Amino acid sequence: MRELGRLGLGTAPLGGLYDAVADETAHAVVARAWEHGVRYFDTAPYYGSGLAEERLGAALRGQPRDDYVVSTKVGRLLRPGTSEWPGGPALEAYFDFSHDATLRSLEESLGRLGLDRVDVALVHDPDDHYEQARDETLPALTRLREEGVVGAVGVGMNQSKLLCRFAREADVDCFLLAGRYTILDRSGADELLPLCAERGIAVVAGGVFNSGVLAGGNTYDYAPASADVLERVAQLRGTCARWDVPLQAAAVQFPLRHPAVVTVLVGCRTPEEVDEDVQLVGLELPQGLWAELA
Repeated sequence: MRELGRLGLGTAPLGGLYDAVADETAHAVVARAWEHGVRYFDTAPYYGSGLAEERLGAALRGQPRDDYVVSTKVGRLLRPGTSEWPGGPALEAYFDFSHDATLRSLEESLGRLGLDRVDVALVHDPDDHYEQARDETLPALTRLREEGVVGAVGVGMNQSKLLCRFAREADVDCFLLAGRYTILDRSGADELLPLCAERGIAVVAGGVFNSGVLAGGNTYDYAPASADVLERVAQLRGTCARWDVPLQAAAVQFPLRHPAVVTVLVGCRTPEEVDEDVQLVGLELPQGLWAELA
């Protein structure tokens, strides 16, 4: 598993998450991240119905290939239909975790990215397809890893329970754990993170703002946050305020304190958001804050 750096750029917003983003803005986001030294970029066919992959590939074109890390995903393929992404092409996503679909998915991703290999290939949200993902998807990716088309193999999910099964029953290098090891939701630390630390499985922490509620929004897990969640966030904000620390800074740095976590992913839709997240991850936070939050 290649070095990823403390901060990576997630590209779902560049595919039109919540609202459409112009090509020029998407390219500017990647360029700004590069200026700040970000070298890890995560994408997927699902994001923008292929648009995020195309934009990321175009934005990275001309950069030395060995200087950056790209992860993409398999298991959600595209076919003609209506995109659920604002501004996305007329393609709809569907699940297929079969061996042949895995090979086809990665081939199509490489075409959109304009690359001949990806550094990390992740099985994308196999919540209802565990056995097929274990028995077909991952072996297909393992073969591609042996052939040098893929550098590392893993699974990306919004839950930790099934990732524990993958850790015990499959040949994986890494996991992308979204929203389940955050300053608000620490459930990933109960079993998964100790298991990954024990087995040498690298964990990428995504969704560190829990889809917005920790960054000043009112969305939690891509839905309106409940009163209970909003109250807990207010308590966290109050704790951070006593230490004169922005809640967002604590949120983006919290996962990095676990030895199993190798990087955090943030999704940015403007260059200014990139600037802000880079600043947040670089702030030196007092140990007393972490002790109180623990």
